Amino acid sequence: MPVLFLIVFVDLVGFGIVIPLLPFYAEHFGAGPEVVTMVMASYSLAQLFTAPLWGRLSDRIGRRPVLLASLAGSVLAYLALAVAPSLLVLFLARIAAGAMAGNIAAAQAYIADVTPPERRAQGMGMIGAAFGLGFILGPAIGGVLAGHDPANVDFVLPALTAAGLSALALVGTVLVLRESLDRSRPPRPRVARLAAARQVLGRPGIAPYILIGFATVSVFAGMETTFALWSSRTFGWGPAQNGYLFAFVGILGAVLQGLAIGRLTRRFGELRLLAAGLFLLSVGLFGLGMADSVAMLFATSALLGIGFGLANPSLASLVSRSADPADQGMVLGVFQSASSLSRVVGPLLAGVAFAHLGKSAPFLVGAAVLLPVAVIVVRMAVRPAAVEPRR
Repeated sequence: MPVLFLIVFVDLVGFGIVIPLLPFYAEHFGAGPEVVTMVMASYSLAQLFTAPLWGRLSDRIGRRPVLLASLAGSVLAYLALAVAPSLLVLFLARIAAGAMAGNIAAAQAYIADVTPPERRAQGMGMIGAAFGLGFILGPAIGGVLAGHDPANVDFVLPALTAAGLSALALVGTVLVLRESLDRSRPPRPRVARLAAARQVLGRPGIAPYILIGFATVSVFAGMETTFALWSSRTFGWGPAQNGYLFAFVGILGAVLQGLAIGRLTRRFGELRLLAAGLFLLSVGLFGLGMADSVAMLFATSALLGIGFGLANPSLASLVSRSADPADQGMVLGVFQSASSLSRVVGPLLAGVAFAHLGKSAPFLVGAAVLLPVAVIVVRMAVRPAAVEPRR
């Protein structure tokens, strides 16, 4: 598993590297805010459709071939990004990269193959840790490579570095990673995704958490995809400064989840932590919309990092504990699909708000959305008998 961790980590660093670059890249081709957020959302849209396809293909031909093919595709997608001559090619490069990123489903299946049930959560947590570290280091590295000046952004070097990191992960898979699929086992029956979604959303004990997660991730993703546009117009920031701020927010969330979330959950419970996280996110987004100094910006960003660090793991735990043991995979799969869909919807709505309501509108509208959601969670927490998940 350490080898798989390194492969996923290196691949995710490559993904994170291009995040501070993309808004400036799209604007370089004359794109407005709505189109910029469409470029950002196209990655998640492609991933939403391809993740189950990669997972099913890995059940048939093995995890290793799927990882090899998708990593090779990522290299080509980042190379296309480096030399994109037009907005259309930029779109196609991001769609290709998102399609290849569906390989995370194969990585999770690999973990399920090699871990016993009692260690499954620990193994999946390793994939989550690789995600978190990649998102912390990637934007900071990408920002440094792209430069501080929004008028003179280096679009080539970050994309080539991302391609190189994916190539490194590909070499590691070729040389070290062994196949994990036991072909002697009969294939497990699968439920179609739409049928699974109908089943899960029809359960009153689970549906509220999935809807809360959809709203939360939509708002947070909308903030992420419009922040570079806002900071460029407000402070004259380029990719480097945005990368540093994203790394700051990521570090806060990672430290909170790694060192404190277990003790806080045992003391207060997931529902109270979820409510606290949503309130902090709402206050942080409102403060972000009002920020007129770098000091205020970092203070409100700290609230965002802590709020998301409290809300995200609490929500995932509530969803998992509300599901029957036999349905864990299906329920968590629907939860992840809803999260992927929210990373498409959130940026698109945020782009419209930015273009037509003002540069701070995505943050202020997001705060207005999350505040009543937080109130609903508080009401759920004060009458837990009706909503308490099974232990």
